[in-house]
Formats: sequence, structure tokens, C-alpha cells
Amino acid sequence: MTKLEPHRECSLCPRLVDYRTTNQAAYPDFHNAPVASFGPLTAELLVVGLAPGLKGANRSGRPFTGDDAGDLLYPTLLTFGLATGTYGARADDGLRLTGCRITNAVRCAPPQNKVIGAEITACNAFLIDEIKAMPNIKALIALGLVAHNAVLKAFGYKLSAFKFAHCAQHDLGNGLVLTDSYHCSRYNTNTGRLTEAMFHDVFRAAL
Repeated sequence: MTKLEPHRECSLCPRLVDYRTTNQAAYPDFHNAPVASFGPLTAELLVVGLAPGLKGANRSGRPFTGDDAGDLLYPTLLTFGLATGTYGARADDGLRLTGCRITNAVRCAPPQNKVIGAEITACNAFLIDEIKAMPNIKALIALGLVAHNAVLKAFGYKLSAFKFAHCAQHDLGNGLVLTDSYHCSRYNTNTGRLTEAMFHDVFRAAL
């Protein structure tokens, strides 16, 4: 039996539980819990991110919603016909994913947006079950090195099996291809490490 999402009070990662408890007190109106994946299980594409941002997905309860990363990701999904509606940076904005699903390597917000290996390992079981539950999956996009490594781990590959590089593609077997992208974080976009054109190149290669 698969278990796609951690329980709201998941206790697998003590450091993240402590951070969640702190944020529940500081921001009582936030979601402050593991963030569920977004999009249909029937999709052919799975986009894997790092973890919820404190004032992004941890606030809104939807991946990449309410932070700068979503300002690039969701318009890109709309451009490539993978979503419908308008992105309003809120979970209730009415935007729907039609051709992809979005998840994170770690489902809870981490301190300083940095996860540790034990947390990736603890959450990997959910990623494994999610991939198994997607009958039509053909492609995965990893947003950043952490997501790249989490996908390799989910497929049972050594982390040295495939090197992360922007727009690099890796054959995972059984017709599945992983495409890497620099993370669409504010830091990467502000510094020019990742441009909109570069991000579009990733989706063009993956689809």
C-alpha cells in the first residue's frame, strides 16, 4: 500500500518538527505542516523541488506558492500548456495543473531553506510511492542538486551515477528521463544564474 503524503503531524525529522512548532507559534495563520504534492497523478511529468519555503509553500500549503520561485515556475507551466488559469500566489487562486505534478524532496520547511541528508532519506519513501502511483509518468524535472539526488535515491541509483548539470538529461530506465535545472530560486534568478529562457529550455527538453 502506498503512502503519498506524510501525516500533518509527521514526526520523522526532529529538527523539522522543532522548526514547525516554532513557526506554529510565530505564524499561527500559516499552513505550518508537510506540504502535499500538487497536480494530477495521471500526469506524464513530475517536477521535484527542494522543500517548502517558510513564507511560501509553508504559508500557503501549496508547493512553490507565495514565493519568488513560484513566480517563475507557474508562468512557465502555463506557457507550456501544463496548467490552466492564472497564478495568483495563493492556494485558492484557481490555477490547475493539467499536464504535470509538483512535489518536493522534503515536504516540511527547513531552517534557512537548508535540508540535511537524514531528512531527504526520511522523505524519500513518499517520493518513491508517488512515482509508483503515477501510471503515465514519462519525465521528471529536478529543480536543483537536492532534488536531483532525491530522484536518484528514489530509483536506487548511487548519487555518482549521474552528474547534475543544468539541462542535463539522464536515462532512468523504463522509458523515464530525468532533466536537471538550476533551482528557480530568487537568488539564482537575481544573479542571472538562471534566466527565464534557460528555464524554458529545460521544459522544452523534458517534454
